[in-house]
Parts: sequence; C-alpha cells; structure tokens
Amino acid sequence: MKLSLACLLLFIANTGRSQQNLGMPMPGTGISGVYEVMVGTLRPAESIHYFGEFGFRVTDSATLSRAEAIALYGVPSALKSYRLQNGEIDSHGLLRLWAWTEPIGPGVGYSDPETIGSRMAVMKTDDIIRLHDVFQMLRLQRQEKWLSTEPYFDDPLRINANKELDFYKRPVGVRENAVYGDGFTHVFFQRYGYTIPGYGTVNPAANLKTSEFTHHDFFILVDSMAQLNYLQTVLGLKMERAPEVDGDWLKGARAVFLMPPGYSHWYVGFVSPNNICGKLKFFMPRGVKPDRQAHQRPGEPGITMHSFYVPDLSVVHRLVVSNRLSPTPVRTNEFGERCFNFRGPEGSSWQIIEKQTTRNAPVTKLEIQFTKD
Repeated sequence: MKLSLACLLLFIANTGRSQQNLGMPMPGTGISGVYEVMVGTLRPAESIHYFGEFGFRVTDSATLSRAEAIALYGVPSALKSYRLQNGEIDSHGLLRLWAWTEPIGPGVGYSDPETIGSRMAVMKTDDIIRLHDVFQMLRLQRQEKWLSTEPYFDDPLRINANKELDFYKRPVGVRENAVYGDGFTHVFFQRYGYTIPGYGTVNPAANLKTSEFTHHDFFILVDSMAQLNYLQTVLGLKMERAPEVDGDWLKGARAVFLMPPGYSHWYVGFVSPNNICGKLKFFMPRGVKPDRQAHQRPGEPGITMHSFYVPDLSVVHRLVVSNRLSPTPVRTNEFGERCFNFRGPEGSSWQIIEKQTTRNAPVTKLEIQFTKD
C-alpha cells in the first residue's frame, strides 16, 4: 500500500477533522470496554487447551445451526461456540472461540507485522522472559509459525523523567513484546516498580502467569482516521488523544512492530468512560504492507470480531441506524443474549450485547500505585 501525495494530503486533511471531534460530546451509552475477542478456530479442543495455559477456562458453550448462523452472522456454516474467562475478571477481556463446521476462508493467517486486517490481543504477565523463551522454542525447535520479538524495556508514562536513578532508586517501567502467529497474535507486557489496579489482573492459577485481555490492536487501511469517529459519536467511547504519527524513533513501536528505519504509522486509541481496561488501538501503516482485509470477517480463522455490552441495546441500535452503519436486527446470540452486529467503515466487526451488570466491577479511574520491585 502506497499513498500518492494527493491522497496523503487528503488523508491529513480528513484526519484533522477527527482532531476537531476530540472534545465533542459523546452519547451516554453506558458502553463497556471490549468485552470479548472472537476467534475462529479449526481445532477447538486444542485451542481450549492452549488458552487454558494462559488462565482461560470455558464458562459457557452453545451451538447454532447453519440457518441460525446465516441469520446472526451471515456465515453459511453450523457453529459451536465457547466463552472463556480468565480468573474472576468478567467485566472485560473475555475470549469467545468459534468452531465453524465449514469455514468460509483461510483467515488473515501468519503474515508481516502490521498486515492490513490483522488483529492483536494484549495481556499482562508476571514473567515475559519465560513466554518469549517458550515461543522461541516453538519456532526454532518445532518449526511452528510463531515470531516472538525481543522483549524491550521502556518508560512510556515517563515516570522516570528528571529523576536521578541508581541501584536503590531503581527505574520503573514496562517490558513488552509481540508474538505473531498463524491463528492468533499476542502482545505481552510486564510492569516493574508500579501497578495500575484494574488494568490487567494476573490469574494466580495461570501456568504462564497471565491476565485477561487488557486491550486490542487493529491494523486498518482508511482514507482518513476520521472514519473511526463513529466509535466516539455512536458507541460513546472516548478518543484518548488526537490521531498522531508514531514511528521507528519510538523504542516501543520499533521493537513490537519490527519497524525498519524510516517507517511510521498513524495511531489513535479509544477507551470506554466506564472502564479503564478493554481499550482499542488503531494503526494505519504509512508504507507498503500486505492487505488481507478481505479475510477479516466472521466465518474465518483468527480474530474476526469484538463485543461490547451496554445496559440498553435500543439506544445504541438507534444511533447505529441513524448513522447508516447498517446493523443487523436485534436478536439473541448463541448464548441467548439480546444483541446486534455491525461492521465499521474501517472493516472491524462488532457485536453489541445487552447486559446490565457484571460480578467483577470495572475500574473507572486510572491510578498508578508504586511497588518496591
């Protein structure tokens, strides 16, 4: 993908409109953070076992006939669906596995970092080096399709800025890496010297010392980042800051996305006003990348949909209809929950679920608490 000068100027001008929308009023939809990531799998038993090592357990399962799956998801295939939860966290960060009897395509699959249509799901861990070693072994010894980037240490919150540090006044920060795979791509992070309650709760029973999903990355190709404004004006999410250009000069971006010299992308993030966790991060590459967006859809393997929940489904459905986003009719999903689906102009698929409360209350105020490590 390469933008001409005229297209680039139009992109920048249109993105400026999304900057103007940064402070605009958001509808009070009561929307959650990202509730679930939906993942198509060809081997459900193996996937359940795999995610069990990260602390996820099956809490519900259901089936749809071919006719029911066509009505709900537009996929001509019977479906076996599993909902998985990590520890006690049920307000965000869940996993839904979809085993389609007749998948309609190969999925985005194993590809270059920042491939258009690819998605990444992020977890906190207490042992990122162990995770890196495990995936390196799978790649080098078993020749499996995993690419684990080197964990890097950074201070993205600039907590150490203007401080004199030594052995006793140790730097605080985050170590992070990505693991690119065929059917799923991970990002892991480990904090040192501080914690943020409610943003990643490591499950003590997880063999790999990992948490629920804390946030989600999307790689898109759009005419303007303003095409994401519906997340604000329709769903009621908050844009964290105006769209900006990140690139190889940033240690984290360079390491996680394996950026070559001179490379950059547009970035913008959204968060629910009702949960500091379950964030969305969108990236628009500014260089040539493979485009597999055609395989970013329910019915194919890999991450193909995300869900939110709201207390009153009718409010959000009306907003989606009035903004011409072509939602499905309100119906029940495979778990008997009132919901509807729609696809954003940037190619992301969403399911909005009606849900009043969760047992685990989400945290709404971000607070840094320092530790002694």
